[in-house]
Amino acid sequence: MVYDFKEKLDKADRVILAELDRNCRIPSARLAKIARKSRQSVEYRIRRLVERGIITSFNTSINPHRMGCKIYKIYLQLRNIPEEKLRLFGYLRKSGIVYWMGECDGAWDLIFGVFAKSDYEFYTLKNEIISGFGNIIVKNFHDVLVDVKQYPKMYFTGELREPVMFAGELVPSGLDDLDHKILGEIVNNGRIPVTELATRVDSNPATVAARMKKMVQSGVIIQYRIGINLNALGLEHYKAIMHLERYTKEDEKKLLAYMSSLPGIQYFIRNIWDIEPEIVVPSYHDYRELMEKVKLEFPFVIKNIESVLMKTDEWTPGYRNLLGAKP
Repeated sequence: MVYDFKEKLDKADRVILAELDRNCRIPSARLAKIARKSRQSVEYRIRRLVERGIITSFNTSINPHRMGCKIYKIYLQLRNIPEEKLRLFGYLRKSGIVYWMGECDGAWDLIFGVFAKSDYEFYTLKNEIISGFGNIIVKNFHDVLVDVKQYPKMYFTGELREPVMFAGELVPSGLDDLDHKILGEIVNNGRIPVTELATRVDSNPATVAARMKKMVQSGVIIQYRIGINLNALGLEHYKAIMHLERYTKEDEKKLLAYMSSLPGIQYFIRNIWDIEPEIVVPSYHDYRELMEKVKLEFPFVIKNIESVLMKTDEWTPGYRNLLGAKP
């Protein structure tokens, strides 16, 4: 299934977007061959997709679990006090501990993940946040991320592709200051040329390229991909928080296969207490119809589903603060 979009995209645009999401560092010449366009045409189309506000960012997905940090998740229901919400969001963006945050409509108003090296460290961070913003927090819940399957944006071409996985086992960080500087630069600027990156981190292109390759091989860097303005395309992003009645290995295998067959699937997230597929669809009606089908397919597995519409989707705000990279 290929989605229709509010913004007009031809086949070449869709192919370019899909390939950039698989690897936004793909050379223009190679991308031109895949899209069957000239290199100049491909570069022009990428610029236009950025100017039209369809591509919002070129990101480097990283795995904190391969850097000695767990990802803990906090869910908040908030009082509608706009200035206090802005204060909370600003604090989280600048804190240097936030891996991901999303403002929501539905069961929760804000969900975010934080880096921490231990349960004790997370306990301290959580209490600081709850205490500092208790005047607007109505309800809170926390969980621990087990692992995530991250899918390509398959809705551009309808071609089903395998996901990459992150989180998982905790591995001590073997990164040095140069690695941290490189990550700080590329985490929200994934398509930066190596020559420019080398200048920014005060190194040389060969060394920087070798470090990036090593971080990919070790699983610190998961993927280079793009951010998309779903509103511009007329799409909506939902998180389905599935509370389970049971979850055997066979149940997990069947549910994962079912969700992986959907072109709109973005993530298949396993937490300690539940699972959270994230899905991009054209409308709420499509989402509800899909959830009803899932519940019918797995009536003895899924107890109930809490749903949230993801209004924002911010990755690694304040990342440089965390690792001490140059501001």
